[in-house]
Amino acid sequence: MIDLLIVALILGYCTYVVLKRHQQKKNGSSGCGCSGGCAGCSGSCGHMPEIKTKE
Repeated sequence: MIDLLIVALILGYCTYVVLKRHQQKKNGSSGCGCSGGCAGCSGSCGHMPEIKTKE
């Protein structure tokens, strides 16, 4: 019985993550194409316009 509960919790969490990512893509995520999933991505987004203008 506890096994079914654990499996249900895992499936529920996976569904939550998939729906959240889908919603982020639908909303256009953050400004420079970062998904916001990692700290390094959001930190590098501020420097993207500088890199593009140097080319």
